Amino acid sequence: MISRNTPELWNANLPQWDSDKNNVLVCCQIRQETHDVKSFFFAPQEASVFKFLPGQFITLELSIDGEIINRSYTISSSPNRPHVISITVKRKPDGVVSNWLHDNMKVGMPISALGPTGDFTCVLYPAQKYLFLSGGSGITPLMSMARSFHELAEDADVIFLHSARSPADLIFKHELDLMAFNQTNFQPVYICAKVDKSPNWRLQPEFITEGMLTAESLKLSAPDFLEREVFTCGPAPYMASVRHLLATAGFNMAHYHEESFTFDELPAETQASVQAEEELSNHNNIQTFSVELSKSGTTIQCAPDQFVLDSARAAGLRLPSSCSKGLCGTCKSKLISGQVEMKHGGGIRQREIDQGMFLPCCSKPLSNLVIEK
Repeated sequence: MISRNTPELWNANLPQWDSDKNNVLVCCQIRQETHDVKSFFFAPQEASVFKFLPGQFITLELSIDGEIINRSYTISSSPNRPHVISITVKRKPDGVVSNWLHDNMKVGMPISALGPTGDFTCVLYPAQKYLFLSGGSGITPLMSMARSFHELAEDADVIFLHSARSPADLIFKHELDLMAFNQTNFQPVYICAKVDKSPNWRLQPEFITEGMLTAESLKLSAPDFLEREVFTCGPAPYMASVRHLLATAGFNMAHYHEESFTFDELPAETQASVQAEEELSNHNNIQTFSVELSKSGTTIQCAPDQFVLDSARAAGLRLPSSCSKGLCGTCKSKLISGQVEMKHGGGIRQREIDQGMFLPCCSKPLSNLVIEK
């Protein structure tokens, strides 16, 4: 990694970081945001700059306990500062990767990464007014968007409504308040499930609402929310609640956008697709291919026109995945034998394909398969 104090870094002709050519990033700083949230900053191993849209994500490839695990994290930094990229990670009780990052990542440590990619960005949906709704660590893509507006001195009309468990769990509060100080049209709003108003509480309780996001609190915070372009990110139950709230209020959902990375839950649209394909296969008695998971010894059946990941989930298996679109690489697996038809969206490198890797989320079987899982 090139030193950030040398003239070479400020060379206007630095190439764009390309994970296909050199996917190594080096941790250059770690910040404690809250008691259980850290931001990890990375720079390219070789002199280059990042190019991405605010709201996009990268996929980390980590070796944990002898196993290669891919996990996607939204970029929390702004693309206007292209020499360094950051992700902001909340420690989770059963989070294999989040706990590993919190406990093991050190300044100077190299990692492998893929991306950036993704289409959850306000750049693709220009509007006069925005409403950002975030829950917990789902604040990260919206923070990247807010930082971009702020750093470009673009006083965009943004209401940023962030929900957290308590004031101590509010991520980036001081920075959001600074943005509001600098921009007349930027308005942060904080909703905490529980507010501790003890004398030692150093955050300002008068600017924080206690309770949950409701139709009433939304109308109070953003009276014109029906006229705004809405971007939402957070836990699945939070986003389901937001969708229901907006739909019930008569919001035009064509102006609604959401992003989520959950590795235990299947998105509703994917569940419907899996169920429909399974029912169609059973109804028409379609010939299927066997898919053997070599490590677990499990064998499932997959229809020729069914994605391998969907067939696994239909069989009750929970394989690591995220975008289900071939973008993030989270489900990347080793194909020991067999052939597939894969149409990915950039979540796998050509050299990995040459080495026998594939993405089950966007691959359909052409023969019986054996997968290293």
